[in-house]
Amino acid sequence: MSEVLATIHVDGIKEMNKALKAVDKTAPTATRLALNSVAGFVIDKALPDVPTRTGAARRSWKAKSTRTSSRITYGGRGAEYMPWLDFGGRTGKKKSVKRDFIKEGRYLFPTVRKYRAEIAGFAEGSLKKVAQNAGLDVD
Repeated sequence: MSEVLATIHVDGIKEMNKALKAVDKTAPTATRLALNSVAGFVIDKALPDVPTRTGAARRSWKAKSTRTSSRITYGGRGAEYMPWLDFGGRTGKKKSVKRDFIKEGRYLFPTVRKYRAEIAGFAEGSLKKVAQNAGLDVD
């Protein structure tokens, strides 16, 4: 039977990182990688809906994270038009190309809403693995 040496209460991700760092110095890096995998999970769900001609718009989606946050970026030099694809608006010479503007977007935000429960479960599982790998018992 395992013996409980300490109880760590976590109110948020910052507190979790601080608590994990006290137990394992590499845990904050593992937390960042876990959050990156959560963003990757969202990207995998959203990409099938993104239209493709050359594939640049799909390739532009990137998962980026820190120890306390996870985010998704897209567009950039290779696919400057990706935000236009997602939200719409006018572009081109004299704003001649029009795509209906949709405030909530077509791809990223609808995907997050649609898969909210799955994303939360995936994030919870990923962060639990980080804690377990640091040697903590997780409920």
